[in-house]
Amino acid sequence: MVTKTEESQLNKLENQVDNGGGGAWEYLCLARKLKVRRSDKVLKYGLSILNDSRKRSSQGSDEWTLYEQVAVAAMDCHALDVAKDCINALQKKFPESKRVGRLEAMLLEAKGSWEDAEAAYSSLLEENPFDQVIHKRRVAVAKAQGNISVAIEWLNKYLEIFMADHDAWRELAEIYVSLQMYKQAAFCYEELILSQPTVPLHHLAYADVLYTLGGLENLQTAKKYYSSTIDLSGGKNNRALFGICLCSSAISQLARGRNREDKDSSPDLPSLASAALEKEYKLQASDKLSVLTSTLKCLRVSS
Repeated sequence: MVTKTEESQLNKLENQVDNGGGGAWEYLCLARKLKVRRSDKVLKYGLSILNDSRKRSSQGSDEWTLYEQVAVAAMDCHALDVAKDCINALQKKFPESKRVGRLEAMLLEAKGSWEDAEAAYSSLLEENPFDQVIHKRRVAVAKAQGNISVAIEWLNKYLEIFMADHDAWRELAEIYVSLQMYKQAAFCYEELILSQPTVPLHHLAYADVLYTLGGLENLQTAKKYYSSTIDLSGGKNNRALFGICLCSSAISQLARGRNREDKDSSPDLPSLASAALEKEYKLQASDKLSVLTSTLKCLRVSS
């Protein structure tokens, strides 16, 4: 994840280059280091170096890294002729390179030649089944064609090998949510919480899924995870505060006539959450305060 300091440094360099102050190479190196995909700028600044033989040769062996970086940026910007020229230069220099072969497959994908791209990716994976980028490109090809079931299959196969990839777990969870496969999505968020227990967004997403699933046990668990979201975000997550109010209201309805242990175990929490929401609305959206108040009264959790 890019820090604010790093982003500020990148923005400063970008402004410097745009205003004629130089620093294109430094910008490209920093963008590559931070894995930032500002493709339009990378393409513009990269070509300014590659099209100048003196500047290009002064980079030494880094010239070829730049060709690769510009090729990917060109595909992002759909400048496919530029991407092809960069890949041809790399192919001439490294005729047997699997890394260049991956770029060629990506170019096929960018052209919309899905079958050819899939065949190229499959061939590359036979030679190196642990290439994470190619696994992810296959998922992208499936999604681009609307083959969501295939995308799910390949994401699951990928996660069998690379179980610690948080982005892949999150993407799989979001696909499941889009298909209303909430139990499967809940499993993905559980994996994310186990591996990154201090990330509030994982707790929030898991709570949302449990609330959607419904049922007394799920609602009680969802309320706990909305609470942990608030703890991890310093009490500043309005979505989680609303979640607590919604869960408390639903639990009180479902638990009517049940044993005491089935009822809300933290009766003061909804009133605290509603008070926090009212305070936030007074500061940030006072014109919507009356709507909030009436909503909370309907939920019977007003402070």
